[in-house]
Amino acid sequence: MGWILMTDEPWTPLNSKHLQENGMDGTDQFQSYRGAGASIPRFPRLPQPATPPLSRVGLIVNDGKALALATAATIEARLEAAGMEVVRVSSAGGVVGFANPDQHLRAKGYTACVPPSFDASMPLALVLGGDGTVLSAARQTAPIGVPILTINTGHLGFLAEAYLKDLEGVLDQVIAGEWTVEERSMLVVSVMRGEQRRWEVLCLNEMALHREPLTSMCHFEIAIGRHAPVDIAADGVILSSPTGSTAYALSAGGPVITPDCPVLQLTPIAAHSLASRALVFSDREPVTVFPATPERLMMVVDGSAGCYVWPEDRVLVRRSEHPVRFVRLADHEFFQVLRNKLGWGLPHVAKPGNGQEPS
Repeated sequence: MGWILMTDEPWTPLNSKHLQENGMDGTDQFQSYRGAGASIPRFPRLPQPATPPLSRVGLIVNDGKALALATAATIEARLEAAGMEVVRVSSAGGVVGFANPDQHLRAKGYTACVPPSFDASMPLALVLGGDGTVLSAARQTAPIGVPILTINTGHLGFLAEAYLKDLEGVLDQVIAGEWTVEERSMLVVSVMRGEQRRWEVLCLNEMALHREPLTSMCHFEIAIGRHAPVDIAADGVILSSPTGSTAYALSAGGPVITPDCPVLQLTPIAAHSLASRALVFSDREPVTVFPATPERLMMVVDGSAGCYVWPEDRVLVRRSEHPVRFVRLADHEFFQVLRNKLGWGLPHVAKPGNGQEPS
């Protein structure tokens, strides 16, 4: 299988014989493209050859769901029968949780979510659960570059690659190595006080900052890279990745962004100005949010982690050098996902001959 790299620059794939003759293992070619400079590479859709043969794979399970537990037993039996070692962990390891307002925050670093039994040599990890489980699994695997195959046992399954009805065929593809990898950018969200890093987490969807427990207008001073700071008066602000553009940011009126775009999105929540609209900008620009309000604010990351942000704190958001790597079993067409999951692009009026005429 050849390498495919979606960039603006011409790039010729090398065959395995050429790589062996030059003492390369295939990854050297990709690393040489990325370079050793300080700039962070883009993370477009990046199909890659699977790593044969599979011998040790991960299994991340939402062990609070009976269906996920039963499915995990089936997967373990099937893969072990094929001669593989299955390393099973709970998705709870990727749940950071919320810090108590009186708790002294101490940043453990986002690599603390990586299971001790996982390592970068694992070709992939299967994930059983809903979208919340996928968000947790991303924190557990992205720092070590392990691709994840998401199998939905939840509800919407927007981030799911496969479903239980197709499980037998899915496992056949895994064993045969018939899959590719798509990389999506993640964010690093840090709470800073002076030079002290008080709290930090890896984020796939978004960071939301707002007042609680009562909703009311706040002021935010936001600095985006080298650009002049902006002031926003709103109930809150959302900083999201392209993947997160179909989550909270979408509900707040932000645009949908295709996952291969190297951008971030700033979306006000109930802005108190007709001029305050969602802003899309390069993900090479770090973002600093200063809460210009005397009360403490609540920060929520991916809907399952967060802490209080005090007036003397600032929130730093930047693109992570560790993308999440999704296993793809077939061509992943993003517009079709939007159509199937969110009803995007469906015809408003039945067209003759398309099977949608009223009976």
